[in-house]
Amino acid sequence: MAEKTLTAIKVDASTTEMREFDIPELSDDEALLKMEVAGVCGTDVSQYRLPLRGGPLIMGHENVGYLTKVGKTFAERKGFKEGDLVFLEHYLPCMQCEWCHLGEYRHCAATEWLYDPTAIRYGYTSTDTRPALWGGFSQYVYLPHNAVLHKIPDGLTPEEAGVATPMANGVQWALFDGGVGYSSTVLIQGPGQQGMACVMAAKHAGADRIIVTGTSKDESRLQVAKALGADDIIDVQVEDPLERINEITGGKGVDVVLDCTSGAGAAPMLLGIEALKRRGGTIVVQGGELPEFPDFPMGRLTRKGITMKSARGHNYRAVELAIHQLASHRFPLERMMTHSFGLSEVDYAIKSVGGEGAPGAIHVSVFPWK
Repeated sequence: MAEKTLTAIKVDASTTEMREFDIPELSDDEALLKMEVAGVCGTDVSQYRLPLRGGPLIMGHENVGYLTKVGKTFAERKGFKEGDLVFLEHYLPCMQCEWCHLGEYRHCAATEWLYDPTAIRYGYTSTDTRPALWGGFSQYVYLPHNAVLHKIPDGLTPEEAGVATPMANGVQWALFDGGVGYSSTVLIQGPGQQGMACVMAAKHAGADRIIVTGTSKDESRLQVAKALGADDIIDVQVEDPLERINEITGGKGVDVVLDCTSGAGAAPMLLGIEALKRRGGTIVVQGGELPEFPDFPMGRLTRKGITMKSARGHNYRAVELAIHQLASHRFPLERMMTHSFGLSEVDYAIKSVGGEGAPGAIHVSVFPWK
């Protein structure tokens, strides 16, 4: 087996270089993943633009590959063996707290990299933390004893399995957090890969009406949203979105709002509050990049009995259901799997998802061996 691995490493804001790293010696409770495909997330776009918080890092947190070397203890604990095709979650939890026992690794303090500089998470951890291989834009990735893996079933290609992260978010936000089910009327704001996944999750859950909003530059994405199950699409720069939503719903409004427009400011949230039905609706907000909101209409929110939840990652079961959904081939995934690149093209791949590279990008895959 190779003693070194080629990686695409972020060395500064919006700057990537190709570097080799040593493949570490493994103990019995560790393993090595030979990467097949790493998806490029919308979060990668925003994180790529930021200065380094520590040392250089290997990005890539939507990772699928084959277990190529598995320690005996690792195999016994995990139930996996060499040669298995797996999806690797980006969380590296403590496996001891109440959240971990619930499969809610996103809430484990050990995964909170934004506030804890010692927290390790795939795609966000400096190569200064040994053994450096903490990201999917690499030919090999290191797996410690607390790596969280999911088996990929036969019939699902590695590239299709690479959609598991946004699909898991769609299941988590639409079904678990939003409560979408039979006869629900749903507004999904933002036709990116997260929004597309929410469309598929809501459609399969039995939603009666799915409305997707976007801007004029999203025209092709809005058409893909229709192909994936959206009933109505709205260009908010051409039509008055609230007026159109009221027209579609006969003035009743929607039951659930899923705001997948991270970075779009306060306007989507304000629209969501107004679009929700008169009493008891739910809004799920992906607001990590929202600015301060001193004029937030709290009175409007409470008078309508709205429940607001944060769209923050996914739990273990959401990933399992996402993989099951992808393997069913119920939806034309190829419509959102738009581009693929090699390891030397990581910079362009990330910029494509951000609208600065290849046109029409929705879900982009990086193949480290291409």
